[in-house]
Amino acid sequence: MSTDAVCGMTVDPATAKFHAVHAGQEFHFCSARCHDKFLAEPERYIKPPAKVEVAPVASGTIYTCPMHPQIRQDHPGPCPICGMTLEPVLPSLGDDDNPELRDFTRRFWWTLPLTLTVLAMAMVGHRLMWLDAGSRTWLELALSTPVVLWAGGPFFVRCAQSLRSGRLNMWTLIGIGVGAAYGYSVVAALVPNVFPTSFHEHGRVGVYFEAAAVIVSLTLLGQLLELRARSKTSAAIKALLGLSPKTARRLAPDGSEADVPLSEVQAGDRLRVRPGEKISVDGEVLEGRSSIDESMLTGESLPVGKGVGDKVIGATLNTSGALVIRATRVGADSVLAQIVQMVAQAQRSRAPMQRMADQVSFWFVLAVLAVAATTFVLWGLFGPEPSWVFAVLNAVSVLIIACPCALGLATPMSIMVATGRAASMGILFRDAEAIETLRRIDTLIVDKTGTLTLGQPRFDRVVAASGMIDDEVLRLAASLDQGSEHPLAAAIVAEARTRGLALSKADEFESGSGIGVRGRVDGQALALGNSTLMSSLGVDVEPLRDAAEERRRAGASVMFLAVDARLAGLLCVADPIKDTTPKALEELRAAGLRVIMATGDGTSTAQAVGKTLGIDEVHGEVRPKDKLELVTALKAEGKRVAMAGDGINDAPALAAADVGIAMGTGTDVAMSSAQLTLVKGDLRGIARARLLSQATVANMKQNLGFALLYNTLGVPLAAGILYPAFGVLLSPMIAALAMSLSSVSVVGNALRLRSSALPR
Repeated sequence: MSTDAVCGMTVDPATAKFHAVHAGQEFHFCSARCHDKFLAEPERYIKPPAKVEVAPVASGTIYTCPMHPQIRQDHPGPCPICGMTLEPVLPSLGDDDNPELRDFTRRFWWTLPLTLTVLAMAMVGHRLMWLDAGSRTWLELALSTPVVLWAGGPFFVRCAQSLRSGRLNMWTLIGIGVGAAYGYSVVAALVPNVFPTSFHEHGRVGVYFEAAAVIVSLTLLGQLLELRARSKTSAAIKALLGLSPKTARRLAPDGSEADVPLSEVQAGDRLRVRPGEKISVDGEVLEGRSSIDESMLTGESLPVGKGVGDKVIGATLNTSGALVIRATRVGADSVLAQIVQMVAQAQRSRAPMQRMADQVSFWFVLAVLAVAATTFVLWGLFGPEPSWVFAVLNAVSVLIIACPCALGLATPMSIMVATGRAASMGILFRDAEAIETLRRIDTLIVDKTGTLTLGQPRFDRVVAASGMIDDEVLRLAASLDQGSEHPLAAAIVAEARTRGLALSKADEFESGSGIGVRGRVDGQALALGNSTLMSSLGVDVEPLRDAAEERRRAGASVMFLAVDARLAGLLCVADPIKDTTPKALEELRAAGLRVIMATGDGTSTAQAVGKTLGIDEVHGEVRPKDKLELVTALKAEGKRVAMAGDGINDAPALAAADVGIAMGTGTDVAMSSAQLTLVKGDLRGIARARLLSQATVANMKQNLGFALLYNTLGVPLAAGILYPAFGVLLSPMIAALAMSLSSVSVVGNALRLRSSALPR
């Protein structure tokens, strides 16, 4: 077996249809979608960027970059690619301390008085009769040096790092800009005689210690504001982490009870949940009945009734009756833990739009350096006296105002906020690409069982063929179905146990066709499935065809049982349509989506359900291969296809669709194949997710547009384009303030997604 390099799913090389060879190595893929993504960017999936990526950390807090999620290390610090402050992949609930924020805050407040003093001396120092020009210069040097070299020390470290690695970024521009202003001023203070008289003003060579100090202080201020704003993007994960109770009330075998830390709870433990308490872990109800508020995880506003045998989710609220549950999933296996991991993964993934922004940022920095050099030369040669002083100031202004931080933050901030907002509505995006793609979907293929219907079928009836009895047909079918995860199988097994039938062990069990299951029970070869499976085995179903059609027209699912290639009977299971399905389909049609139903159930059953729900395009008795071919055919027509399903048989189509949508109430295989999971299994979440996708992409475009417009206007202004006509120059200090505020405004605009109007 091998692993799909794109999605991470396990692939059998012997049966995989999609292959590629790169750098002498063969790769196998689960779908055409993953194959095409690999061919478009093979380096992205098979090797990390040279000399910058840190190996994944096995344990402890892992830090990553919002702009470059491939960076992972076990300690905080700057990103080796863009220089941005790293942050935890998974934020901690109890510790909001940010070492970078704490360090920058200390540097800012300790040096702010020095910066203000230097600024005041530069503005009014020449009017102080008791302080001569030379003393004033030395005093400004003494006051500004701690600001530039200590407070601005991290900036120079990141600048040097970017130059060594060739990854030019905002710190390249800031380091060069501040260094140029400070270095020029130091030379002017130490050896003023090397400058011509045109450089002198107010009895000394013009120095710009105040510009260097103010730029450092304003950049620190901008970083403080940005770090505080960025911390709000993890609010969704912190809210999820805060849902889980800290203790559970465990029942001992002797009947005694004790509150224990949640970390001590093991699968199989019996736990008591009193009214008003949160359910501590995922489990199954053993005693009692209650209404459970699951809104914090699923977005469902109404409490859900739970009784013996029902599943409950950890961190949900028990609103009324007392329950005794058996723990089934604890720790990292729980639904809450998986949701947190999925949200964190989606927040750190990269949207296709982000890759474009990264490329733009790199070339933009090179262009800015060229513009700054050109500005320096042109002002020095052709500007008014003191021309070279103007050259230094304008070149520094260009470097400072053009920092691409806002451009780099434009898409990651939108993605982080959007995934958090989606999680609060019970919608989990697997990656940023799904958010960006969902808005373009125009065709939706839906499975029936567990997607349009409850996925909790109720046994209807059994009809035995000539020579068989009903209970024996049910017993054999239930014995075979014990190994199946399908909801229809669960209903058959439950009915057999209710009747007290003794089930046998099934050998050679097979459940990969999507049209039924096969195996051996009590030495007999059994096959249970639809008429397509029977036809493939040469089993004549004609004796029971009329009975089957009658139940199908009533909307029931019909399965034939064959014993040693002879028809033994049929079993009927009815699966009620979800209460939310009609409203969901109405919303999807109103949004302009073409809805198609594809199910492994019989054609008559499928058409009956389709007629009830107003679905005109219905495909019945389809196998996983048929669903995959349907997705492929629609994509070949130029359609943007989403596939919604919940079973193992839906996995190939989910992976091949432009966006695969899994029901959170379905199988783990389906969820691992999909790009979007609806925790509650409510199809109304698709319409909500699509609206959020549209709002997120619009927000990213706003951020990118603002960042590009800001730089397009700011760089010419800093270069002095208005000076010939209006005599206006942009001070480096104003440039630094504008640069800081641009980054904060981008983050602030992204945070608007937390409160954008979306239907519940």
